[in-house]
Amino acid sequence: MFTTRFEAWVRRHAEALISALGRSPLTPNQVTVVGVALTFFAAVLVAFGQLRWAGVVLVFAGTCDILDGALARSTKAAYPYGAFLDSTLDRYSEGAVYIGLAAYFVTFEPPLQEWLVLATLTALAGSFLVSYVRARAQSLGFACRSGLFQRPERVVVTVIGLLFGGYVLYGVVFLLAIITNVTALQRIREVWLQGRAQRLERERENAKAGRPAPNQVP
Repeated sequence: MFTTRFEAWVRRHAEALISALGRSPLTPNQVTVVGVALTFFAAVLVAFGQLRWAGVVLVFAGTCDILDGALARSTKAAYPYGAFLDSTLDRYSEGAVYIGLAAYFVTFEPPLQEWLVLATLTALAGSFLVSYVRARAQSLGFACRSGLFQRPERVVVTVIGLLFGGYVLYGVVFLLAIITNVTALQRIREVWLQGRAQRLERERENAKAGRPAPNQVP
């Protein structure tokens, strides 16, 4: 999976920086907040049409998003609230970027305006669903790590779209609108398969024990 290879590459090349951060007074949560602040700034730049600058700022914000978890692990400062804060602020970050894009596209002439705003809102819903499906599945005891476009991929293609602008950005927005929702559906299917396997296993156990199987919708 691209996400796994990308994160492994970043971690290998960021060891020196993580070591330096580990000697600084910065905490992982502070790095997380800095990353979110940079993302909000990038979203404002997008809204005002400063796309390339927004792409550059988003690169630094994405770096913070990677380094906070690595710093927490390297300094043995990882704890549940830090993970909760990180994932919660990630949703704010994604939402801010999409809102910035929608504000930028509102200035366009119809009918391109309507299509791009609709695609942006669809991408926003898909991005949130990708994260929600995984969180909800894991809270119920399912494993849920599959999917074509996870957060690192979404950040990378968004940066590419901002740096190139124009039709590349439009294509990226439509791509995100489609692929984020495909990813959410992939995860829903993954959880469904696990749930079906659990149900079939219970039915086999009940059959062996001579108990009637519960009446469940397949």
